[in-house]
Amino acid sequence: MMYVSKRSRFSASHRLHNPRLSAEENRLVFGACNHVNGHGHDYELEVVVRGTPDPLTGMFINLTRLKQIVDEHIVQPAAYKCLDSDVPFMRGRISTTENLALAIWEVLAPLLPVGSLHLIRIRESENNVIEYTGPE
Repeated sequence: MMYVSKRSRFSASHRLHNPRLSAEENRLVFGACNHVNGHGHDYELEVVVRGTPDPLTGMFINLTRLKQIVDEHIVQPAAYKCLDSDVPFMRGRISTTENLALAIWEVLAPLLPVGSLHLIRIRESENNVIEYTGPE
């Protein structure tokens, strides 16, 4: 089994806020990330796929096609947008990086060869990285 990673970057804003919590509870849970005007990140997204190379092409996935899929379905809809209000695949979710990884998986898995999506890794800052390997 081989693994191939494709890295992309996009900037987006969000506000960590749960409407089911009071203003005080939101401040306690989310701290500065609950600021009424939100805040932004320069996200680094890594999509890892796995497979066995085709003997004819030497590839199990075309990296140009993988880049097109990620750009069209993730980067373009999210870049320079508010994750909370402008990004369709984030609707109804608290915009934590954990939920962002889950949503990205849900978008990409059906667009890739069955079982090939291995990992979604999102770096939201120099010190914070989230990894998601799909549903168990």
